[in-house]
Amino acid sequence: MIELGSRERRQPPPPRVVWESLSNPQLPGARKWLELLPDEIGPRVLRSVEPELVVWSSLWPTRLGDEIRFDLAPAGGETSLRWTLLTPEEPPAHEVVSHMRYRLNFLINAQLRYSYGQ
Repeated sequence: MIELGSRERRQPPPPRVVWESLSNPQLPGARKWLELLPDEIGPRVLRSVEPELVVWSSLWPTRLGDEIRFDLAPAGGETSLRWTLLTPEEPPAHEVVSHMRYRLNFLINAQLRYSYGQ
């Protein structure tokens, strides 16, 4: 797999809570944070190890082979969360990669964080 982008930031709750949010982003009654654009699709969880790893399928129907990996680690009472965008294919154009990285960063480091009251 080729890495297209990665970013690590802290999330306020402990790893178990963040893991649950990533493992079940569309769970009825759960925090609403995964708001997809018209050109995006809901992810499937491909792999998970509670509470340290979640791997999603791609959010983009034009890039179905891509994966999004989330590595979680305790950081005091918080979580250190790293997302990594991976592809088994030839990387797309720079503008496409930039958009994908922006969207992941917005969803994880803004929307998910805000859902925890931060």
